Amino acid sequence: MENNKSSIGLKVGLGIALVLFLATGFYTMNLYKNSKETQNELTEEKQLVMNDLNAMAKQYDVAISENKVANKDLIEARARIQGLIDSLKISETNVKSLWKYKSQYLSLQKEMDVLMAQNDSLKVSNSYLATSLDSTRVRLEERSMFSDSLLVQNTALAEVVENASALGTVGLKGFGVIERTSGKLIPTERASRTDKIRVCFTVAKNRLVQAGDQELYVQVIDPKNNTLGLNEQITFGEKTLNYSIVSKFNYENDNLNVCEFVASKGSSDFAKGRYTVNVFNKKDLISTSEFTLQ
Repeated sequence: MENNKSSIGLKVGLGIALVLFLATGFYTMNLYKNSKETQNELTEEKQLVMNDLNAMAKQYDVAISENKVANKDLIEARARIQGLIDSLKISETNVKSLWKYKSQYLSLQKEMDVLMAQNDSLKVSNSYLATSLDSTRVRLEERSMFSDSLLVQNTALAEVVENASALGTVGLKGFGVIERTSGKLIPTERASRTDKIRVCFTVAKNRLVQAGDQELYVQVIDPKNNTLGLNEQITFGEKTLNYSIVSKFNYENDNLNVCEFVASKGSSDFAKGRYTVNVFNKKDLISTSEFTLQ
């Protein structure tokens, strides 16, 4: 009798353990499935934001191509969108990051609506002025008054474009140079002849940024994924940045061309292959570019 009770108890215990094991397995599979689904959704959302930015960039390209005289405000706005696209490509795929880029996209969308409306108005106005060249003095005076109105509109456009509160850069380029004893610099694409890497960019004007001493962090990464130059670290909150050089300059609320030099890692020569150049405003990547040494 006691043996039968013991056998029944063992079977019940084994049954309970089996049920718990199956339940745990099912719960784990559900967690994994939900995690994969969430990651796929975030990836799809990131691609949607990228598609929206690319569509916005194409609209600017069309507007710029339709102007016989380049509209500086449209060109600068187009460069800002390209910078956001480049930054999004290498950003992390998580909720916080996507929310940041979606917010910036919505801000750029509002900016574009104003710019496009102003641009359409300018096209109509310019067409009207072109057909009024042979008009009477009264018409000429009216055109003069209208031109004054356009000047006011252009000033308002410039203020809309400059609504960011942080420095940005455009035209980022990196390339090898041979440095002569005379100080003369000769560009080269040959790794064996490169003495230094030269990094050049333009700091875009922004009236919302206080004039005075400013700094940006330049990062040059070689084909072996080494950070060249100083290769020192700086921490911004939870993010640590390895930089090649700190670019310091006096900012006067206008476009400023900046060039810096970065040496190889230690005393070694530059490696052949593709190099990546990044410019950071503190923890934020604001510009990126690539070049190749053969």
